[in-house]
Amino acid sequence: METTSSSFLPLTTLISDYRNDITNTRNTSELNEATSSKISNETACSINEGSLTALLAVSYSIIFISGLIGNVLALYAFLYMNKWNSIQVYLLNVAIADLLLTFCLPFRVLYHIAQNRWLLHPIFCKVVGNLFFMNMYISITLLGLISIDRYTKLARYQHKRVSKAKRSVYICCTLWVIAITAAIVMIGKEEHHSNLCFHYQDKQKATWKEGFNYFLGIVFWIVFIFLILSYVKIAKNLMNISKKRSNFPNAGKYNIAAKKSFIVLFIFTICFVPYHTLRFIYITSQLQNTPCYWKEIMHKSNEVMLVLSACNSCLDPLLYFSLSSRVRKTVLHLLCQRHHDQDRSEVTLQNLHADILK
Repeated sequence: METTSSSFLPLTTLISDYRNDITNTRNTSELNEATSSKISNETACSINEGSLTALLAVSYSIIFISGLIGNVLALYAFLYMNKWNSIQVYLLNVAIADLLLTFCLPFRVLYHIAQNRWLLHPIFCKVVGNLFFMNMYISITLLGLISIDRYTKLARYQHKRVSKAKRSVYICCTLWVIAITAAIVMIGKEEHHSNLCFHYQDKQKATWKEGFNYFLGIVFWIVFIFLILSYVKIAKNLMNISKKRSNFPNAGKYNIAAKKSFIVLFIFTICFVPYHTLRFIYITSQLQNTPCYWKEIMHKSNEVMLVLSACNSCLDPLLYFSLSSRVRKTVLHLLCQRHHDQDRSEVTLQNLHADILK
């Protein structure tokens, strides 16, 4: 019996090992299939923008040129000022943020011209992308602060102009520090995928980043709601003042000021509301296993809405001229002075020709 049992022991061991091998092989094959299916799903979702690529390149080029001219002219006008109030401090920072945003647009133009291939070092993709959104949300926050400032002034809660301007400087400095710090953190933690940039990405493993994007979306809608309430209130107060002073010769200026109040709200709505309406749906799709069909729809819709957001950088100069009489006077003075200098140079040139012909 001992001999028989000992002779069957190796056979039992072989059978057990064989079963273990089969189980391990099945587990390995299942893991490989899952991995390969995941890779195939990621690679299969090749989003084809088609004619949208050329449209994006042209749109960003136009926005860059017009935004660069408008914001440089506005900054030149701001630097000509001797006295500052709180709104002008905010508008100056809006102009700086818009100018920095326009500097990001040539990189997007080159990316789309190269058929959506990022040709520079991957770090520049992360820097350009985060700087674009950083300056966009700085502009959004500053427009909200301008509405608060105008509302408090109309409600007669303001203090001296100097202290008000200094407080605006402190608020703007704090805003820039927070925004730059957040951008640096995002650049350090963000991953870059191959040669794609400004492209739809799955973010199942980056829930912290999507949580931050949710937070920014909530901040936008809070600012937007307050913007509506404050500017409607401002317009009503100005209209009431106009009615009470209807017999005065300057009563019409209050009606004009009431209409100008809606310029900020109009630009804000056109540029930012479409993008942030889609934003929550877009972020949610990145956190889920979204089919390729919906990924392409999300990506294309997001790109179109982002162009509208970038348009804010070339529409904001309208705010500078409408909200600040000093900016308006300075720009008109510069344009008139340049026209006067050209006329004087032409007259000098004509006199020189006349002297030569004598």
